[in-house]
Amino acid sequence: MSVSVADAQRRVDGWQQHRTALAIPIAVIKKFVDDGADRLGVQIAYWGFFSVFALLLVFTSILGFVFESNPNLQHHLLDSTLERMPVIGPQISGEIGSLTGSAVALALGVAGALWTGLGVTLAIGHALDRIWAVPRTKRAGFLSSRVRGLLVLASIGTVNVVATAAVGLVAAGGVGTTVTKVLGLLGSAAVDLVLFAASFRLLTTAQVTTRQVLPGALLATGCWLGLQALGGVYVRQVLAGSSQTYGGFAAVAGLLSWLLIASQLILLAAELNVVLARRLWPRSLTGELLDADKQALRDSAQATQVDPRQQIAVSFDQRGGLPNGREPSEERSVPAPCDKPVQFGGGEKLDEGEIPRRLGRTQ
Repeated sequence: MSVSVADAQRRVDGWQQHRTALAIPIAVIKKFVDDGADRLGVQIAYWGFFSVFALLLVFTSILGFVFESNPNLQHHLLDSTLERMPVIGPQISGEIGSLTGSAVALALGVAGALWTGLGVTLAIGHALDRIWAVPRTKRAGFLSSRVRGLLVLASIGTVNVVATAAVGLVAAGGVGTTVTKVLGLLGSAAVDLVLFAASFRLLTTAQVTTRQVLPGALLATGCWLGLQALGGVYVRQVLAGSSQTYGGFAAVAGLLSWLLIASQLILLAAELNVVLARRLWPRSLTGELLDADKQALRDSAQATQVDPRQQIAVSFDQRGGLPNGREPSEERSVPAPCDKPVQFGGGEKLDEGEIPRRLGRTQ
């Protein structure tokens, strides 16, 4: 007995709906597609490319001001930061400088670079609001969105300095090289986990808790560490033997590709938070819409509200398709033909073709 493709798809769909370990990843991917998160990831990668150099300039300038009397610590902190930036970090480790000049010029330079660097935080905040289905009327305004970005950037700088100093103290204490490397890896993972959790919570206006963003932060941390290792391989295999001209182009292309992949994986991690927090699984792949499907589509529609007076109602048609390939919107109610003449006042009888003309309407 042969089984049709449609029957096989329905069986697979039913099978995944009853297995949580498979239903959750499918729900995450489906919501990722529904939200258009791939396009949001492109925006994050675009702004990340322009923001990374400005933020490095700000970080270096602040280090030069705060640790002016300790140049060795400045270089150690900067090198530790660049190590977390695969592809481009090793290329610019000996070239990056800091802003100099009077106090006023330094303040203006840092403010300008910081303003440019906020582009990536704004892009991430916009993507997180879309993923959490925050209506446009409730999203952060011009000032509050930038304050949130400043908080995240301050957290990144502070946690990075503390973690680097801690690893440095361990190394200075005479601990073995292997132990130092292990502690360095664990410290890097802890830093990434804190930063992702802070970003997922602070950059969106949705009311979320640390517990709700922790699963996605764990996933994003693992993906980030994997990408760091992949970036190191790219530097050793592609950039190490390249000429100066080709190496520059390869570094730029590698950085853009790395940022794009990283942004897509981070948004997948954010989608995991939403799916788990709102229990948006299992999702239907072929059959009728399930409760999770309806909730996800309802949230997506509500997120398009642009005016507080706007009311959005969502309903669902479970009929699927109609015969002859027609959609439900193509159905029209057609009155049954009139077999008997209609009698108007005065006793005059008219057939159905004469009625519209008498009423002053055209067929």
